[in-house]
Amino acid sequence: MTNAVVAQSGQVNGTGDPKNLYLKVYAGEVLAAFERQCVTQDKHIVRSIRNGKSAQFPMTGYVVAKYHTPGSELLGQATNQNERIITIDDMLVADVFFADIYEQMQHFDIRGEYSKKAGYALADAWDKVILQLMCKAARQPAVVTGTNGGTQLTGATAMSDAKVLANAIYSANQAMDEKDIPTSAERFAYVRPAQYYLMAQSTDLINRDWMGAGSYSDGTILRIAGSPIIKTNNLPNSNITTGPTKYQGDFSKTAAVVATREAAGTVKLINPTTRADYDPRRLGHLVTSKYAIGSDWLRPDCAVEIVTAATP
Repeated sequence: MTNAVVAQSGQVNGTGDPKNLYLKVYAGEVLAAFERQCVTQDKHIVRSIRNGKSAQFPMTGYVVAKYHTPGSELLGQATNQNERIITIDDMLVADVFFADIYEQMQHFDIRGEYSKKAGYALADAWDKVILQLMCKAARQPAVVTGTNGGTQLTGATAMSDAKVLANAIYSANQAMDEKDIPTSAERFAYVRPAQYYLMAQSTDLINRDWMGAGSYSDGTILRIAGSPIIKTNNLPNSNITTGPTKYQGDFSKTAAVVATREAAGTVKLINPTTRADYDPRRLGHLVTSKYAIGSDWLRPDCAVEIVTAATP
């Protein structure tokens, strides 16, 4: 029996893909890029200013107590103080242009979707900067004479051995205790997903018989040495040589950072905003997200960087 000659109604002029002319049905959902989780915005000091280019953060030292000899005059004592000044950076922007004709051809709201993504881009950039500054804070000497500088802890296998990393987080908390950082100042431990799940698989860390905090079945680990474990893709992992100098540094050996909110600060001049403006000369909408803020490290003694090898 001879096979029938099929009329390929989906082909263009009888050649090519036999499905080419068939209708592409809109699935009703835009598969957009996921919003990256920004984890530091409520975990560092943020101040707003109405005008000006910078803000001052005064820092004080200690006062010494002494025994009084009856009859001697009290004259006071010399004290040490310093300041940290955070300067506003250049405006950071994320912009997308949508031509009228192409937007009209779309069968879903692409402008609204990318308007949200522009805002996410700014938040993501801010999150990365704060984590870089927390690492840099741990590398700084004392700001006020008589107080403490930051701490770097080295564990050669901290990126590949869950117990080594967990022990380093314990040591980070010990270092803060020894520098009189109050336990009321919550000490967050920031790690990348790879290290987070290594620790989540360690029965020593999640076993409730040893007061572990987490779940093997859920793949979660909540706390180590009292520090909430924060999983983030924004912990720096390379030698950053672009952008403002104060954010640059070699973070290629960084495995984790433990910090309180006093380790870094941000000054806001213009809050993050997103707007869409029609441009009649170019026949389309320009969507812009922008902010004018500045960030910097504040208290070195409130940060501990865990590295696989010493980093300057």
